[in-house]
Amino acid sequence: MPVFDRILWYHFPMLTLYNDLTNKKEVFEPLDPPRVTMYNCGPTVYHYAHIGNLRSFVFADTLRRALESNGYTVDQVINITDVGHLTGDTNDTGADKIEAQAKRENKTAEEIAQFYTDAFLCDLDHLGIDRNTIRFPMATAHIDQQIELIEQLEKKGVTYATDDGIYFDTSAAENYPKLGTIQASGLQAGARVEENKQKRQPADFALWKFSKTKTQQSEKRLQEWNSPWGVGFPGWHLECSAMAIQYLGETIDIHTGGIDLEFPHHANEIAQSECATGKPFARYWLHSEHLNLKGAKMAKSDGNIITLQDLIQDGIHPLSYRYWLLTAHYRSPITFDPEAVLGTQRALERLKTQLDQLPQKDTEGNTKTDTVVPEAYLIKITEAINDDLDTPTLTALIWETLKDTELTGIAERYTVEYILDLLGIDLADFSGRESIGITELPPEVAELAQERENARASKDFDRADKLRADIKQAGYEIHDTETGPEFTHV
Repeated sequence: MPVFDRILWYHFPMLTLYNDLTNKKEVFEPLDPPRVTMYNCGPTVYHYAHIGNLRSFVFADTLRRALESNGYTVDQVINITDVGHLTGDTNDTGADKIEAQAKRENKTAEEIAQFYTDAFLCDLDHLGIDRNTIRFPMATAHIDQQIELIEQLEKKGVTYATDDGIYFDTSAAENYPKLGTIQASGLQAGARVEENKQKRQPADFALWKFSKTKTQQSEKRLQEWNSPWGVGFPGWHLECSAMAIQYLGETIDIHTGGIDLEFPHHANEIAQSECATGKPFARYWLHSEHLNLKGAKMAKSDGNIITLQDLIQDGIHPLSYRYWLLTAHYRSPITFDPEAVLGTQRALERLKTQLDQLPQKDTEGNTKTDTVVPEAYLIKITEAINDDLDTPTLTALIWETLKDTELTGIAERYTVEYILDLLGIDLADFSGRESIGITELPPEVAELAQERENARASKDFDRADKLRADIKQAGYEIHDTETGPEFTHV
């Protein structure tokens, strides 16, 4: 029996989510159940995503799993920004991030975008995010839709031209900005001097940027398109509105992203979308908080980043990182601590060992597929996931389940595996830290390993134990297998 059918019988709490549009928890009710439309702001593909960026996609995947556990079918879109995102995020100034990286690497903008898009998708695979049911539209493939959206806004009289582009007049948007803690009345006083002094309000933002200004000839861009207003390229905020409307409709159920996108990006999406369509753009806005590093927000612009590949090279399995993220609530800022993540990894290794020791069948020969989660645990699990994705409670429930002497072995296994599935943790192929071959070890450690093999061959086990300790002191754990020793980072 599907879990959704069972929870209706028990009158469990409905799924509640913290809506940043209203600043409170609300019962989630989609426009067209059981379908849920969800748009997740994707990466700007000019560099590798850092592990702080990836937190928002682990959150979005967890949200998707929560929705599906409640019986909904999710229509999910994650955009790929491959043009128009300028280095001056808040004032439409600076170089296009894709173009700047292309010049640094002496490649075309398309080559840069494709390379880092592929890297991002690979990161999602490592983190256990199923890409098969997600659409990943690229901004450059939807220039026509973006131009059409500007034309709609132009007909509504909420745009104006300056020397460097077509701008949206934020004074025409009702209650701007609807998201974020910044108030429109305070934007003028707190604004820094703008390069474009023709803007009517500091908060006004570019819909279309001209490749060449009327007052200054600029270097030809790698990416530019013809438009009714002149040769140029779309603004960063425009693409998300155009693609969300294209794939999910003029009003969508859920829009997510990192908290850094709440203002101005998401506030501007709302303003332009609602002025164009006259309808609410997204009904629920959810944001994941920052991942900090050494007390500061992780950011590429500050050179303050760690990538998923960095973690892998340091012996941290991506699923260990995912699990560590989920031990905190998505709306809580957290500080990256590699030792804490390694501690989580060791816990997952122990968990896999314990699960492997639990029976696959009950006393009557039924497999776990014939068994359901015990009702008391089903209630606890559903209450946790439906309370604004309370993943810390879910992670604690795993260990509570394994300590419950009242449960049968098969019930323990099925309950833990159900929780792990909600969290997106598949331990089937999880082996903790990646094994390192002896030829990949530093020379001095490889020499110790060879001495240990010689000691074991001559049955000098005291010396072998001493060498094992020396190898561990050097940062490597040794594992004796039938095919020879294997190593992992300590």
